[in-house]
Amino acid sequence: MSIRSNSIVSSKSGSDDLEKNTTKVNRMDIVESVSIGSEEDHQFASKEYKLVRAKDVDVTYEFMKENDPLVPEITGSQEKKLRRKVAWVIVSLTASIDFLLYSDKATLSYASIFELWDDAHLTQNRYNNANTLFYVGYIIGLLNLIWVQKYPIRKVMIVMCSLWTIIVFLHCTAYNYQGIYALRFFLGFVESIAVPTLNITMNQFLTPEEKNAYAPLFYSSCIGCGVIVSLIAYGILHAHSAVHIWKLFMIIIGGMTLILTIIVFFIYPSNPTDAKFLSKEEKVWVVRRVQRTSNSSIEQKTIKKYQVIEAFKDPISWLFCLFFLCQQLANNLAYMQNMLFKNIGHTSDLDTTIVSIASGGFASICAAIATVFLLYKGNFTAFSVVFWSLPSFASCIAMVTIPWGRNLALIAMLCLASPLFGIPWILMFSWSTTSCAGYTKRITRNGMVMFWYCISNIISPQLWQGRDAPRFIPAWIVQIVLSFAFAPALAIIIWYILHRRNKIRLAKITEYTHHDRKIINLETEKVVATSALLDLTDLENEKFIYPL
Repeated sequence: MSIRSNSIVSSKSGSDDLEKNTTKVNRMDIVESVSIGSEEDHQFASKEYKLVRAKDVDVTYEFMKENDPLVPEITGSQEKKLRRKVAWVIVSLTASIDFLLYSDKATLSYASIFELWDDAHLTQNRYNNANTLFYVGYIIGLLNLIWVQKYPIRKVMIVMCSLWTIIVFLHCTAYNYQGIYALRFFLGFVESIAVPTLNITMNQFLTPEEKNAYAPLFYSSCIGCGVIVSLIAYGILHAHSAVHIWKLFMIIIGGMTLILTIIVFFIYPSNPTDAKFLSKEEKVWVVRRVQRTSNSSIEQKTIKKYQVIEAFKDPISWLFCLFFLCQQLANNLAYMQNMLFKNIGHTSDLDTTIVSIASGGFASICAAIATVFLLYKGNFTAFSVVFWSLPSFASCIAMVTIPWGRNLALIAMLCLASPLFGIPWILMFSWSTTSCAGYTKRITRNGMVMFWYCISNIISPQLWQGRDAPRFIPAWIVQIVLSFAFAPALAIIIWYILHRRNKIRLAKITEYTHHDRKIINLETEKVVATSALLDLTDLENEKFIYPL
């Protein structure tokens, strides 16, 4: 058998035959080019390796084929510098987008304390319907995730941000509740792919441990939104303008979204190989460290039907879906918060914005603490979900049991209940991605959990019926039982199942040789590649170790 290495991107051959015939040892255990001369050689290789199509290979293959042999191994000091740089740019960029996404969602809540209700003829139930329609649009818009797989992520994000900006500005033209209904529906339709796409982008640049650790910091952009947007609202309440304050508010948020769209146009990457903020050497290092630590591919543009099926058959996918269905029944609390502040203490609009600032600031500090903990203590995601659910669990009980009229205590409990449950939410969303491999499977699972997230958010506003005011006891009870007791328990169940899978895989890890390798069938050559380059799912690739 004649197998020769073309020295593309490999550090070791993975079999005795390949080691004897390799002319040069390279730096990275991802791919190695071979030629198979005779029919006998081909038959032998077919027994040892499974043949795969070239289009099934990770999109970084050609870039790494050309550049990997030229780039030395990263040193410890270089990796620390690269890690800080990537985290600063990617987490800041994705968090900024998420910040404005949440600002757009919160605009209706803040506008409700201005003249919007009178101008658009809204009532409590119509306000609830507007929030529900946002998620109806969101759930239909999830079909757009197919474009994330078929086209470069950068282009998809540019189109999304442009449409998003236009719709925000169009809010200023609404003069009745039907117009608000339509605008919220289309805003949800356009924004639906944003969070899954941001999640995928972080997955391309950060190791699984880093991504899970930075998740609370990423979510602080949502929580911190309450601080910044409240300050904006506080400022324009003092504005003397012929334009109604709620329209002025929408113009400011729309202007911020427009600026962000311009930034996305110039900076947002499709994957590490086209990141403008990285040098060629840094791009290679990022691909290496992500593929080595995750043992999975970075991006794949072929939609693989079997991975879609596997995502639906994997029980872990459905446990994540059940978590989001139950936990997000509390999500309308964020939209109700400002109205509840006014109901509880008969506070003014100015006082309401000040309380919102304090609430968001406290939650942002907690998110930073959660990130620092996970950066230094890996594999504690499930237990962090339980821990950060406890404050909301306790405060919801307090909201039901504290006598009405004890305003200070009720407002304090509301500040504790409302923003903190976002930390478990983002931890689980990040974990749902890092705990599976296969690009199509990841996108499918993202779509699945976002579907049930939307279903929950369609239901959630309807829990807050006007007839239950001012205490809304049924809504609080649902949150206590399902959102903050049952949902965290599901995180522990997921941890237990994945922990058992890891024990089985780690026990067998020393038995693996080259059987996890496959031959990529190119036009001019055949390339032996490991699982990191071949877009295998976590169930296909037994070397995949689940982050916990």
